[in-house]
Amino acid sequence: MPVAASAIYFLNLRGDVLINRLYRDDVGGNMVDAFRMHIMQTKELGTCPVRQIGGCSFFYMRISNVYVVIVVSSNANVACAFKFVVEAVSMFKSYFGGAFDEDAIRNNFVLIYELLDEIMDFGYPQNLSPEILKLYITQEGVRSPFSSKASDKPIPNATLQVTGAVGWRREGLVYKKNEVFLDIVESVNLLMSSKGSVLRCDVTGKILMKCFLSGMPDLKLGLNDKIGLEKESQMKSRPAKSGKTIELDDVTFHQCVNLTRFNSEKTVSFVPPDGEFELMKYRITEGVNLPFRVLPTIKELGRTRMEVNVKVKSVFGAKMFALGVVVKIPVPKQTAKTSFQVTSGRAKYNAAIDCLVWKIRKFPGQTEPTLSAEVELISTMAEKKSWTKPPIQMEFQVPMFTASGLRVRFLKVWEKRGYNTVEWVRYITKAGSYEIRS
Repeated sequence: MPVAASAIYFLNLRGDVLINRLYRDDVGGNMVDAFRMHIMQTKELGTCPVRQIGGCSFFYMRISNVYVVIVVSSNANVACAFKFVVEAVSMFKSYFGGAFDEDAIRNNFVLIYELLDEIMDFGYPQNLSPEILKLYITQEGVRSPFSSKASDKPIPNATLQVTGAVGWRREGLVYKKNEVFLDIVESVNLLMSSKGSVLRCDVTGKILMKCFLSGMPDLKLGLNDKIGLEKESQMKSRPAKSGKTIELDDVTFHQCVNLTRFNSEKTVSFVPPDGEFELMKYRITEGVNLPFRVLPTIKELGRTRMEVNVKVKSVFGAKMFALGVVVKIPVPKQTAKTSFQVTSGRAKYNAAIDCLVWKIRKFPGQTEPTLSAEVELISTMAEKKSWTKPPIQMEFQVPMFTASGLRVRFLKVWEKRGYNTVEWVRYITKAGSYEIRS
């Protein structure tokens, strides 16, 4: 496994070293001088966060008025290095009351050195969880006067959380009512040609959870993904149920998910963290259900007039509705006057973005509202250049609809006999980059 860091430096904006820690002897203590001379003084800080100087690689990131620089001489895991920096800064903020800047570092030298010794060993990242580190590094940081007060939480079992597999959840949690909230949130990205053919379409989704559960419950989530349903039918020795199945791509899980069980059973099993967290991310490129179809017609009538007709059809069910629908129709910069007729919502001309903006607060399913507009342009003596039409853009949010068709088949919670829970599941589809060429 490639190392993540041979040394780490914390520099201010002038390039002065605030604090540093050498983890391996394959880099010299003066390597930061090369970073200062070849990167900071040449003003190339914003071009690329990874640079090679001589035989060493520099990975750097700016947080507030501090540069965090990682130096490594051998082949390194760049993604792991940057992930380490992000998690380390988050951990420092939890000790310093939410602040991470030059003053916070100067006020907490001793604490930072102690933490740097714990979170990395010989170039390999270790435990960076603030909740666990605070169990045995109990020194409090010097907090900013603007930081929030430390919360008085009961101290969990340190041995279990440091050595056990459940470091993201503490023992002894008790709630009067055990509840689980699960949201499937998807963003639709679309590029459609003026003739109605789809040029690019994909869905990026994430499953967000909020758990208020007592004890150490074990949750099991079943989705209508193709691999999971096929595996379940094999284990039960019966054919898979008919219905739509989804092929998930680029799936990433929260650390609480039992990957061994997922690889063998293709079910998402986990002991959840307390409160809100992101369980998984995914992407889908095939079989996307578009929530809207846009049919635009834009005609240029001579040099000073345009006629715009746009029909938006909602494809989802009649009992559903979309919220906050915004359609942005580009017009030329020399637009002087506009007049509208809409069958639903309101429309106006926004000169700041050169667009006709059509807003519909509540958009029912299986409806086809239309917009008709006449645009008058400023007449100029100069030769008219051909207008390159930018794509029409949409913004929307459709509750209880997923463009991918992903559905929760079951959500089981097990802790002990008589353990009653209430599960809430919600689906939301939003517009990512939803563009239609006119």
